[in-house]
Amino acid sequence: MSTAVSRGTSPVPPARQPRLTVLSGPSGVGKSTVVAHMRKAHPEVWLSVSCTTRKPRPGEQEGVQYFFVDDEQFDKLIANGELLEWAEFAGNRYGTPRKAVLDHLEAGEPVLLEIDLQGARQVRETMPDAQLVFLAPPSWEELVRRLTGRGTESPEVIERRLAAAKVELAAESEFDTTLVNTSVEDVARELLALLR
Repeated sequence: MSTAVSRGTSPVPPARQPRLTVLSGPSGVGKSTVVAHMRKAHPEVWLSVSCTTRKPRPGEQEGVQYFFVDDEQFDKLIANGELLEWAEFAGNRYGTPRKAVLDHLEAGEPVLLEIDLQGARQVRETMPDAQLVFLAPPSWEELVRRLTGRGTESPEVIERRLAAAKVELAAESEFDTTLVNTSVEDVARELLALLR
């Protein structure tokens, strides 16, 4: 007696291509700290390196912290559609090179952008399937403490940052997910799970 083995006709689903994940939130909430903590443990997560028109600070390296370009080069990047998003902040422009992001996604690697609210909105328009993650402070008082506690900025700059933070916090509902930064370790772990 022989038994027939049914092979079925349902196709094997293709491997899921990673989504672009955008991390945003108000100034002082700890975005850079969370990303640095996560990438220390998981260097395979690719963090997009932005272009900027600002001058390098001591210790910054070309292609590591930023790609440093002049205004004319930045204008060309915009004109040629080479930036996924860009914004002006404190008199300088910052932008995300499109090609590198798409290349890494096509290679099946998780891609993370750490950008401001304006940039996140632009990414939502150009890549609607991107996952937008909002990093929120535990409370407004804690955010004020972090922004004023740096001790590196004038009261006028702090006032401007706090005003901007109120606007940024009001945009939380535009995001797919909110993570509350009560613990860098916990948030880094949650962000990694979203990337995967």
